[in-house]
Amino acid sequence: MINKFFYYLSRIINIILSRVVKYDFKKVGSNFTVNYPFVIKGTRYIEIGDNFSSFGRLRLEAYDNHNGFDFHPKIIIGNNVSINYDCHIGCVNHIEIGNDVLMASKIFITDHFHGDTSEESIKLPPSKRKITSKGPVIIEDNVWIGEGVCIMPNVTIGKNSIVGANAVVTKSFPENSVIGGNPAKLIKTL
Repeated sequence: MINKFFYYLSRIINIILSRVVKYDFKKVGSNFTVNYPFVIKGTRYIEIGDNFSSFGRLRLEAYDNHNGFDFHPKIIIGNNVSINYDCHIGCVNHIEIGNDVLMASKIFITDHFHGDTSEESIKLPPSKRKITSKGPVIIEDNVWIGEGVCIMPNVTIGKNSIVGANAVVTKSFPENSVIGGNPAKLIKTL
């Protein structure tokens, strides 16, 4: 009985929070659901399509400034995107997630690094280094991303692809790819 009460209470809280938070974004479609707890920063740089759902502990962050350096971030998320627990999307440049994308838990997607490998940069603590982006992250339509995946900057994952659990994606793959490993490699073409 008590579990049912807390279940319904958390559902009500999530519905209310979703309705309040959605007005901060640059654009949000219908049927938007984000479950508490979550961290969302830079909402004015984020566009989300219809039927978006996210389980708890989502970090969706678009940074326009870090250590005095300005950025022009843009996150675009398509229709029918579902994100599971503990996912982090960090942007200073451009991240685009297409329609009908399914994301498992513990996924990290970023378009930037803290510094580079120059001698000058290495001498600084990581938090003080200039953030650099080598390019956007594009995840095309109908992609399934498995548990624990890391997607690094300057990567495109083609439509209808599957990214296996714990893959570290450091390069682009064409449509209909099944990829996995660290670093990710093509396993087969669908």
